[in-house]
Amino acid sequence: MMAVMRMLFDFAPDMEHAIELDPRLVTAELADTLALAGVNRASLGVQDFDLQVQKAIGRVQPYEVVAKATAHLRRVGLTALNFDLMYGLPGQTPETIRDSVDKTLSLAPGRIALFGYAHVPWMRKHQRLIDESALPSAAERLQLADLARSELLKAGYVAIGLDHFARADDSMAIALADGSLKRNFQGYTTDQGEQLIGFGVSSIGKLSTGYIQNMLDVGNWRRSIEEGKLPVLKGLALSTDDRMRGRIIEDLMTNYACDLTPIVRHYGRSLRSLSDSFAALKDLAADGLVELDLSAGHSAKVRVTESGRPYVRLAAAAFDAYLGDSLASGKARHSIAV
Repeated sequence: MMAVMRMLFDFAPDMEHAIELDPRLVTAELADTLALAGVNRASLGVQDFDLQVQKAIGRVQPYEVVAKATAHLRRVGLTALNFDLMYGLPGQTPETIRDSVDKTLSLAPGRIALFGYAHVPWMRKHQRLIDESALPSAAERLQLADLARSELLKAGYVAIGLDHFARADDSMAIALADGSLKRNFQGYTTDQGEQLIGFGVSSIGKLSTGYIQNMLDVGNWRRSIEEGKLPVLKGLALSTDDRMRGRIIEDLMTNYACDLTPIVRHYGRSLRSLSDSFAALKDLAADGLVELDLSAGHSAKVRVTESGRPYVRLAAAAFDAYLGDSLASGKARHSIAV
């Protein structure tokens, strides 16, 4: 596949070629192959190192398996590594998540993503096998998230937005410091490209004017390509208001602050069009999570405070016109954000 791609596209010399890997499937041979294909960043799905938690989610992979996968990749020069950790899993306790963070730190990945487990068995049938009574409560999830975040910061990692952490010498931490960090629907990125094109089945693409999604099943996807057609299932065109709000949300999620005035002017709008967002921010401001500066209606700035950074999603949600009252309202419980 990479040989064909290199024939059809001009790759930049400093291109970042990333891949997501299951640590259980990383062998020495696979590492050699990835290096030959030009892969230079790998993300390993770790989730949790505790054996009982792993059994509860049906993914048993001892620390030794992850350590060996890491060693295989580093041996071939693939040293830019991301680890995905999760909190809110069945059976997790402060002790188990601290141990998982400690084990992660011993392997020294450049980036760590700390995601909250979303239990949606009506969407993902395999989750029906999970004992819901073993899931942490909302308050316990918040405690687990805060503990993991605290341990990572203590170890010298830099907090990136709401769920990423990076070593100070990592390109993502550098992008945060110089203001070039970006965020798209896939997460935080150092990529400055405007367009994101998905090729595979069900993949989503982001263009300047909207989103597109490919067909969800292999059969129709293949037939469309064989007929010389784009295998696109649906699309969503972005309005001027959508693009304006998207820019504001990205600023808040990456820089924890946004000067609203030049943005609304750029899109030919007025601050009055954001009055619903200002109302939604009032309770967050009262709780000390955000600071909202409205200067006589002529300018406006929003800043997420240090204590509000773990809940930056709530501040961003205030500007999302498509969210319901449950999250967009400033009255939403803080634990919703985690």
